[in-house]
Amino acid sequence: MTQPTDPRDASLRTITTIVYALQAAAFLVGLTYIAAAIVNYIKRPEVAGTLYESHFNWQIRTFWWSLLWGFITLLTFWFGVGILIGLAAAIWVIYRIVKGWLALSEGKPVP
Repeated sequence: MTQPTDPRDASLRTITTIVYALQAAAFLVGLTYIAAAIVNYIKRPEVAGTLYESHFNWQIRTFWWSLLWGFITLLTFWFGVGILIGLAAAIWVIYRIVKGWLALSEGKPVP
């Protein structure tokens, strides 16, 4: 794991880590998912031009796409397909959290 030397860089890394943790915690406490998105939008200007910008974009896209898939899950739940869509969406969110967090721990941007 690469450690940032600039104190500002360390702070941005910590914030990015917290957002990933809030997203992961949402599987137990759903409100943390909304808190993560709020932190992303509040701190977004501070990460502009850094490697953390890609992580924030990744986290924000994960949030909005997962809300869309959640809505589709609700709409199709009564047809039985919604359960499968919801399961696939949950796996996709876990994948994005893990992939992003691993890239962050290696000091790399997310594609």
